[in-house]
Amino acid sequence: MVIQVQPRFYAPEEYLDLEAIASDKSEYRDGEIVPMTGGSTDHNEIAGNLYAHLKFALRQQPYKVFIGDVRLWIPVYRLFTYPDVMLIAGEPAFYPDRTDTVTNPQMIVEVLSKSTRNYDQGDKFDAYRTIPEFQEYVLVDQYQVYVKQFTKTAEGYWLLKDYRETQQTLAFASVDVAIGLEEIYEGIKTQDAEVRDAI
Repeated sequence: MVIQVQPRFYAPEEYLDLEAIASDKSEYRDGEIVPMTGGSTDHNEIAGNLYAHLKFALRQQPYKVFIGDVRLWIPVYRLFTYPDVMLIAGEPAFYPDRTDTVTNPQMIVEVLSKSTRNYDQGDKFDAYRTIPEFQEYVLVDQYQVYVKQFTKTAEGYWLLKDYRETQQTLAFASVDVAIGLEEIYEGIKTQDAEVRDAI
């Protein structure tokens, strides 16, 4: 006889209480708590390169840039998640009675890993697009030089632009900042570089 264990569903406040004492981060997906996989050093370095560039370029301007540990709440999908990099225009709008959970990013950057690639480009992007302030989504492949930039038009359509060469420059659409792909991948030994070095 097979005993089926019913999944436990949590209220948002239960998740937040558990997350406050947890040693590892988890997402909250409509009542379910899903452990997040650990990031690689390359993942961390790419996110850090982008965060540092944005933070420096936007100093003394009305923007906030956050990395990794700041949580995002998406009410339409009942989702708590931790984007790699978030940019907020003006002041953060917080989840009620929290100062560690925001709701109003203008731009999000995700560094893709093998385990999260499909989720980041699929269901998670669907959820992000329900955020009224959200205007730009940048996906960075950590294994090869490849960046996808989605920008929202005035009509509400999303346009995609690909970058595949280190000589190219990513010009953010929602804020007046640009960064070379060489800077994004600084310190990273991608598969492309390994192939070039072997030639």
